[in-house]
Amino acid sequence: MIRILANDGIDPVGKHMLEQAGFTVDTENIPQEQLPEALKSYDAITVRSATKVRKELIDACPNLRLIGRGGVGMDNIDVEYAKSKGLAVVNTPAASSPSVAELVFAHLFTGIRFLHDSNRKMPVDGGAKFNALKKAYAAGIELKGKKIGIIGFGRIGRETAKIALGLGMEVLAYDLYDVPAQLELALAGGVTVNVPVKKVEFNELITEADFISLHIPFLDKPILGAEEFRRMKTGIGIVNCSRGGTIDEDALIAALDSGVVAFAGLDVFENEPTPREDLLKHPKISLTPHIGAATNEAQERIGVELASLIIDHFKESEK
Repeated sequence: MIRILANDGIDPVGKHMLEQAGFTVDTENIPQEQLPEALKSYDAITVRSATKVRKELIDACPNLRLIGRGGVGMDNIDVEYAKSKGLAVVNTPAASSPSVAELVFAHLFTGIRFLHDSNRKMPVDGGAKFNALKKAYAAGIELKGKKIGIIGFGRIGRETAKIALGLGMEVLAYDLYDVPAQLELALAGGVTVNVPVKKVEFNELITEADFISLHIPFLDKPILGAEEFRRMKTGIGIVNCSRGGTIDEDALIAALDSGVVAFAGLDVFENEPTPREDLLKHPKISLTPHIGAATNEAQERIGVELASLIIDHFKESEK
């Protein structure tokens, strides 16, 4: 019988699918340092972003046949090394896209109306300084008619673009690969409409955009640093719901302090799970603890997709 350790959990629907297919699924979290010994009794492990599956762990568990990532990015897995050892490595790139895209706009709406700062100060000063706070937060702006630059136009970038287009924003898309000329928006009542997207070069995006949203994998160096911030419009808003390390955090704080960047929305951080204190306490940053895919709907889709991939793999390997 195939034994699977879902070390970072799996949605009950996905777990039920695996069990119905004859697999044993354990969901008890095993600390990272205990995994080399514990995994010797499993055929597969599934993880999210917390558990790391590095070369040393792979070497310690030659019995492993599959590594599954519930989510998109696989920077916590030594993918190529695992494959070189004959392991299957699977992930669920489509399942979380709508949830991450909605979080981007949660941060955008928060930033343009100062909700991140207002929610901190109203409990403390709302009673005594109501009118002063009202004046402080009276210069909000609207998203409609503004340009959003989307860096990385894969599944999540396109879902983000669809929301932007629905709000009446102009989308500037940058990607190393093809960008579609238009996207199909699915509206209520089964109505669909095709809306154009503008593909741009990187320099045009960072100089023309009113807002920037990142949707790229982990890089060897940040894609947005001091030089890029110097070329942006004053008052730009930046949202990162992709990966920590894609923005130079020192340069971001400097740009926020200078006023070049009006606000930032961060769901990911370079030093997870211990982000730097000056980011966490900055009055111009809206913060969430890496929860882009953390909706009930996304987790069910992830569980179902991951279970299907695992079932298909082991069925195929038994032929």
